[in-house]
Amino acid sequence: MLNISLIQVQYLIALDEHRNFIKAAEASFVTQPTLSMQIKKLEEELGVMLFDRTKHPIEPTRIGERIIKQAKIIYQETAHIENILKEFTGEISGTLKIGVIPTISNSLIPRLIGQISKSYPELKLHIHEMLTHEIIEDLDANHLDVGIVSTPLHNEALIERPLYLEKFRIYLHPDHPAYKKTALDVEDLTEDKLWLLTEGNCFRTQSLNLCSLSEQSLNQLALRYESGSLQTLKKIVDQEGGATIIPEWEAGELDDSSLNNVRALRSDAAGREVGLVFTKYYAKDGVISKLEEMIKRSLPNYIAENKDLEIIEM
Repeated sequence: MLNISLIQVQYLIALDEHRNFIKAAEASFVTQPTLSMQIKKLEEELGVMLFDRTKHPIEPTRIGERIIKQAKIIYQETAHIENILKEFTGEISGTLKIGVIPTISNSLIPRLIGQISKSYPELKLHIHEMLTHEIIEDLDANHLDVGIVSTPLHNEALIERPLYLEKFRIYLHPDHPAYKKTALDVEDLTEDKLWLLTEGNCFRTQSLNLCSLSEQSLNQLALRYESGSLQTLKKIVDQEGGATIIPEWEAGELDDSSLNNVRALRSDAAGREVGLVFTKYYAKDGVISKLEEMIKRSLPNYIAENKDLEIIEM
């Protein structure tokens, strides 16, 4: 029977992350000789080399990759013991690392932070604004506990909990040809400049899918677009004309003067789904449930009441 300690598992994961003995030791708060000795003992116990030390930075061997993958599962599973005890006593504490995409964070996070700080002062929040693919990567690497993204992701390694549905809104300049309309058709968006987020943002892809536009057709139509945040795109519309597509909640947060420039689509039956995502090995079920409850309490009524929308996927 193998004799492997949890500390060796931790050092193994740290070395895989940093690919450098000194940096891995610093991240683990031990000396480099201590970490090196434990990795060496682990390799001797297993009878295989876990890292190719001839490469710079070092790389896991083929068998090392498989063992590291299993080590991460072992380490995540051990967290269940502590969290079972916390859930038994009703304690919500520790650190919660959240990744959230930019088109959600501006509306949700200010409301969420206040709720958590009042209800669970012992729970420390680390919130990072990231793109969807970055959140997926950091969940897999155990750098994040949970992501708040546009779902579904169709990723078998992740558990999804849908939170709410959100429609699309058009923010347009008063000189836009369709400005006098109370509701817009998708075709109206091709009559002037259309400003979109940069590639890599899921909301950009959803916007193109909503309009049935490919990147190629976008260029052929000579529509003008820019990268940046939704707030930046709104300012570009204000200064340069045209239109951009924004989430319904983002539109609802605008001041009265800007709200006059917002239009719904005529059908108004399409939108995006927003949900929580986390790995199958995440242990803090109680924390996830509380987070889900607080997010749903944060929703404006016009968002909470959305039902049966056609989901525009990425």
